[in-house]
Amino acid sequence: MNKLGPVNVGGTSPVRIMGILNTSPESFYKKSIKKGKEIARAVQQMEQDGADFVDVGAMSTAPYLTTLVSEKQEIKRITDAVKQIQNASNLPISIDTCRSGVAKAALDLGADIINDVTGLKYDKEMINTIAKTQPSLVLCAYGKKPLRGNLVAQTKLLLKESITLAKSAGIPTKKITLDPAVGFFRKTGKNPFYTKINSDWYKRDLEILQNLRFLKSNFPILVSVSNKSFIGKVLDRQDPSDRIFGSIAAEVISVLNGADIIRTHNVRQTKDAITIAEKFSRKFKKGL
Repeated sequence: MNKLGPVNVGGTSPVRIMGILNTSPESFYKKSIKKGKEIARAVQQMEQDGADFVDVGAMSTAPYLTTLVSEKQEIKRITDAVKQIQNASNLPISIDTCRSGVAKAALDLGADIINDVTGLKYDKEMINTIAKTQPSLVLCAYGKKPLRGNLVAQTKLLLKESITLAKSAGIPTKKITLDPAVGFFRKTGKNPFYTKINSDWYKRDLEILQNLRFLKSNFPILVSVSNKSFIGKVLDRQDPSDRIFGSIAAEVISVLNGADIIRTHNVRQTKDAITIAEKFSRKFKKGL
């Protein structure tokens, strides 16, 4: 049985929900941005709506945005948010960062999970940070070199590289969850947090969701599709606020295809949808 923070994930565990809380005004989905007292209210609502974790971000990594902020600014945003969450809720805290200084500051305050969109490949000091503190990890598929060919197979290789890095830091297998990085494979981008490909990025994302079981390698899989660009591309919805129904549909499909954790902006709606989807998913596994 694997664990993400104190929560059992994967295997026979129910599908878990990770609520998204952004403290970065630069984030692509403006409704997810919280500051000040809004943070406490938002996390309490997530807990009430059925979230199993809260994932806190303090710098947007959306490939198509110019959103880099200083590490000092990211640390301040994260530490302020973590303190407020701890005072308002008992939800395990995941930190969405690829910077070791941010991870260390949050872990020192008691955060449970590091969610690195670069799979430990961006900041060379991240290995040392996690080796000292041994948090649970969400490792996203990421490569610094352009990819060609079979992108599902390439994604699996990138995840294996990150697993190797995590194990080199002494992180046990049971503390590792994988994320295929929907939305982070692009032809072009404005920040360093995406993997370059030459094919249509949204087709890659759709193919990944169809092949989640191929990527698992006995690790839990986290999927984050909430309000993302591929949904907007398929539905011709430019405003992320208009993508909720597409998001729910993609999340249900992800569960049916083997996802163990859904990371979402829409906790209540996602909880309802995956509760139903999981019933069908278990029937499929039993061959009923």
